[in-house]
Amino acid sequence: MLVSRSDRGLIARWWFTVDRLLLSAVLILMAIGVLVSMAASPPVAERLGLNSFHFFKYQLAFLVPAIFILLGVSFLEPKQTRRAAFLMFGASLALMFAALIWGPEIKGAHRWINLGPIGVQPSEIAKPSFVVMTAWFLSEHTKRPDMPGNFIAYLLFAVFVGLLIFQPDFGQTALVVLAFAAMLLIYGIPWVVVLGLAGLCAAGVMTVYALVPHVASRIDRFLYPDKGDTFQVDTATSAFENGGLMGTGPGGGEAKQILPDAHTDFTFAVVGEEFGFIACIVLMLLFAFVVMRILQRAKIEPDPFPALALSGLGIIFGLQAIINMGVNVSLLPAKGMTLPLISYGGSSLVGVAFSMGMVLALSRRQADTSAVHPPWQPVNA
Repeated sequence: MLVSRSDRGLIARWWFTVDRLLLSAVLILMAIGVLVSMAASPPVAERLGLNSFHFFKYQLAFLVPAIFILLGVSFLEPKQTRRAAFLMFGASLALMFAALIWGPEIKGAHRWINLGPIGVQPSEIAKPSFVVMTAWFLSEHTKRPDMPGNFIAYLLFAVFVGLLIFQPDFGQTALVVLAFAAMLLIYGIPWVVVLGLAGLCAAGVMTVYALVPHVASRIDRFLYPDKGDTFQVDTATSAFENGGLMGTGPGGGEAKQILPDAHTDFTFAVVGEEFGFIACIVLMLLFAFVVMRILQRAKIEPDPFPALALSGLGIIFGLQAIINMGVNVSLLPAKGMTLPLISYGGSSLVGVAFSMGMVLALSRRQADTSAVHPPWQPVNA
């Protein structure tokens, strides 16, 4: 279908204002995720007594609505995007609270809630919604100092992080804390507040280390590998060595035969073994491109709301990828966290699609102009 620049229809306006390079990169990552799921998941399914392509079929089933969400949300205007984030954040918080009471316990945590035949992890939708909401409240304070936007943003942060801790999900907690801290630094809070928040975070980490045995165990095993079971991380690092430059070829890997989470937390190791070091570099470059493209859009955005929202969404996407890949190569303590758009997980796939849809929506106004706008000037909180 040919679309003319003189066409003023909805699709034409979208096509000539959306960031097509960013959209293409996201769709390529989704396609790679399907390929990796086909390569990594069959042995895991067979060990669980399921059909070999059980996880692959579920991934395909979630891929279709994820693409519709990605494209559908990208059509929204900034005000509509903010409203969608408000609605999804409220619904996600309600489901997170419900999961604490009625959700099944999986590996000692209550992170999931069953909606009919589908299990949902609400925090995956809450993350991008939280970023957009807090970006709006912070930005409104720069325009209307009489509005308690900062206080509301901190309150939402406390509620969201509190629910994550009660689940418990310390990996997602760390991710949200780091992303929110980065947004506050971009926003321009005083250094006294920065140091105070850093002290609170340090105290929180030490408290969790002292009171939560499995967190302490993971940190200890990372710092002192000879003092505990490091089977999964050791197997993952061996997979990269076995894969070499070009990999063993699809289906030729050994790590996925014994790694319990080869289709989720350790998909990057499967990529390294079966497709090689070059494929890992290409994948990392794709993630880097997406993050840098988003931050570039944020930098030239004159309005503080899209600038902060884009920054937060890009940072949380990049940090999640870094944490997953860092665990796979033994640079970070083991933590169950998916590789965005690549690892198996319907909630994660839909959540990232929603996030990238909001990125495309918020950056659309800049896509058809060659002028570089000066960055907005934040005020001290």
